[in-house]
Amino acid sequence: MKFMMRAACAAGLLALAACGGNADDQAAENIEAAGENQADALEAQADATSNDQLHDALESQADNIEDAAEAAADRADDNDDARIENQLGNAM
Repeated sequence: MKFMMRAACAAGLLALAACGGNADDQAAENIEAAGENQADALEAQADATSNDQLHDALESQADNIEDAAEAAADRADDNDDARIENQLGNAM
């Protein structure tokens, strides 16, 4: 019975390790959160301006940052490589 429990635990740990672990998931979440924070700041600036062209430009820039952060987060998660978080930080 002890052997069966240990085998089941080992199998569970192997299955957990095979699904990518937590480092890449956390990196992806951090990348996306950083992009959202930058976009939120730009959107706040856009809301504070009375210039329609500047408002539209800031909103567009915020959208681009969110899209780039989401793509980088997807790459980090897909690649199972937390180091991509540093690459994004250098690119922005």
